[in-house]
Amino acid sequence: MVGVGSEAQKYVWEGAIPLQIHLHESEITTLPSPEPALILAPRIGYLPLLVPQIKPYFSDTLPPGMDTVWFDFKGMPLKWYIPTGVLFDLLCLEPERPWNLTVHFRGYPGDILSPCDGEDSVKWSFINSLKEAAYIINGNSKNVMNMSQIDQFELWRSVLNREMEAYLRISSKLKLGIVGEDYTKIVMSSRQSSNEADTVGPSRADRIPVRLYVRNVGEYSDDLEDVPPVDCWDRISYINKPVEIQREEGRIFNLYDAIKKLLPEFFPDEPSIDEELSKLELEDEQGISGSNLSDQDPDTNTIRKTELVTLKNETQLQSSHPTGKSEIKLVRIQGIEPKLDIPFSWVVTNLINPEHFLHICVCVGVSQDPSKTSQH
Repeated sequence: MVGVGSEAQKYVWEGAIPLQIHLHESEITTLPSPEPALILAPRIGYLPLLVPQIKPYFSDTLPPGMDTVWFDFKGMPLKWYIPTGVLFDLLCLEPERPWNLTVHFRGYPGDILSPCDGEDSVKWSFINSLKEAAYIINGNSKNVMNMSQIDQFELWRSVLNREMEAYLRISSKLKLGIVGEDYTKIVMSSRQSSNEADTVGPSRADRIPVRLYVRNVGEYSDDLEDVPPVDCWDRISYINKPVEIQREEGRIFNLYDAIKKLLPEFFPDEPSIDEELSKLELEDEQGISGSNLSDQDPDTNTIRKTELVTLKNETQLQSSHPTGKSEIKLVRIQGIEPKLDIPFSWVVTNLINPEHFLHICVCVGVSQDPSKTSQH
C-alpha cells in the first residue's frame, strides 16, 4: 500500500542523534561563556537545517558580522550535504552520546567546504541527488525533473518534518521502483506498460544507487576506541557507484555480495579492476569486428568502464604498511552493523535515505602484528 512503510523504515525516519553543540571559543564575546545547546538531530537530516534551533542559544554572544554557519568535529569541518546520521556513523567508530560538535558563525572554510546558503542549498543538493538516483535506476531523471512545484514542495516538507507516509505517497509518483521479493515482477510489468515507456526509459531497475564512505584507520588493535579521530577528509575515500543486484536461481544476493562488488580489492578471488577493464576492452573490439554497429548498445560497456576507472582512481584502500594487509573491519548502515548475509534487497528497501541513495560506511585497516603487541 502506498504511503505505509515497514517497521524498519519507521525506525530510520524516526531515528535521531543527541547533539551537544558548543560555540567556538573565538566567537564568544561575553562572560560567562554560553552553555552548550542540547538538541536531537534527525538521522536523515542535515546539519544546516538545525541552525534555526541553535542560533537562539548563542545570538547574544556572537561578534558583529554576517552569519556563515558551519560545524566541526574535533577540529575537522563537517560536509553539510552528507546526512547527519552518516557523519555520525563514519566519524564516531565508538559512538558517543551526546555527540559533541562545535558550531561556527564566522570564518567559513571555503577551501574545504562548498558554499552553503542554509535550507535552500540543502534542498537543491537533495533534489540533485534524487535526480542522480533516478538516472541510475531508470536511465533518466525525467520523472524528478517533471515534478510539479507543489509535489516538490510537499516532498521536501515531508523530509524536513520526517513525515514518512506523506513522503512515500509523493515519491511513489517518481516510479523509482521497489526492491524486494517481487521486485523483478514489478520491473517487468513496468516495462510492458506503454504509457510509461516514454518516462521510464531503458530500465535499469536492478541498479541500486550507493554512496560508500571508506575510512582507513591504518594499523589497529581490536579496540576501536584506540583509533585516532579523522583530521581531514583526505583520509576518507568516497565512492559513488551503483550496485547491480544479480539474481541466481536458488541463491539470494546479500550484503556481502554488494560489498564485494563495491570493494573487490578486499576479496582475493575477485578479478582485479585492471582485469575487468581489459575484458571490457576486448569485448568492445570483438563487438566492433564481429557485429553490426547498429545492433550494439555501447552505453553498457562505457558506463561500466567509467565506473571501474572512477573506482581505480578514487580508492587507494590498500594498506601503505608493507607487512600487513588491509581488511574490512566493520560495515555500518543507519547506525547498525548488519550481518553480511542479510538479503541486500531488504537493506535497500528499509535503510535507504529519502534521496534514494543507500549510504554505507566501511572501516578498513591493517591487523596489528601480534609480535608488536607482545613487545609492549
